[in-house]
Amino acid sequence: MKNVWIVGSSGHVGTALTELLDCMKYKMFFTDSTEVDVTNRQLVHLYITRIRPDVIINCAAITNNEECEKNPELAYAVNAIGARNLAVEAQAIEAKLIQLSTDDVFDGKLDRAYNEFDTPNPQTVYGKSKYAGEKFIEAFSNKYVIIRSSWVYGTGRDFVSYALNQVKNNGEIEAHTNEYACPTSAEELAKIVAQFIDNDCFGIYHAVCKGACSRYEFATEIVKNLGKENSINVKAREYVNPVNSVLDNMMLRIDGIEEPCEWKKALKSHISKIGGIR
Repeated sequence: MKNVWIVGSSGHVGTALTELLDCMKYKMFFTDSTEVDVTNRQLVHLYITRIRPDVIINCAAITNNEECEKNPELAYAVNAIGARNLAVEAQAIEAKLIQLSTDDVFDGKLDRAYNEFDTPNPQTVYGKSKYAGEKFIEAFSNKYVIIRSSWVYGTGRDFVSYALNQVKNNGEIEAHTNEYACPTSAEELAKIVAQFIDNDCFGIYHAVCKGACSRYEFATEIVKNLGKENSINVKAREYVNPVNSVLDNMMLRIDGIEEPCEWKKALKSHISKIGGIR
């Protein structure tokens, strides 16, 4: 039985993994920042020495772009140094490290979907700090998987919860018509992450729901699923320059790993699961 440690278990994907993984199949360990602060190398070392994980899944991150811009030191501490600390300690005990990353490592200027062989060029503190974390992992760990995703939603703060709250309060939803990506449910992403616990695949992977859309189309689909398309206004906005962070799951296909389902199907399932308006 493998020991599996989920770091940052209270976030979107951490929560989905907690619900998904079979505690009869694995010996599970779940921690959040109050229990193990990944920025503290000594605490990470002590915890890993105690539980001896075979697989570490790092879901811990500062993901809010505004928060990262306001406090870049915290963003780099958690997203980069935290990843480094886990990589060093994972390497010491030959554990497999699965790191969650983001489409924000790219600049959004490409006129096609980004695959795993495209060169990152992050433009935000969030993207730069997550990319720094990726580089640390590549430098310090031999057994790693980096999984990039985009527009992830599940529990807590995300675009879906924002839209649901606006609908609940009969408010207006603002969304950009020229910002493109692949909305991905935490549940679908967790299914991909789980496959890497037992397989022998390593390296960088993109894992997003099939299909792509603009933020405006995403908002419109949320409202449609709630049956509120005739009563809630989705206000269109535009960036000066279009932003394209659509990801291509090329490596999943090459390695024969089933891709997440189509984004509209995942969204419908998520809204149905949470009972619509919270």
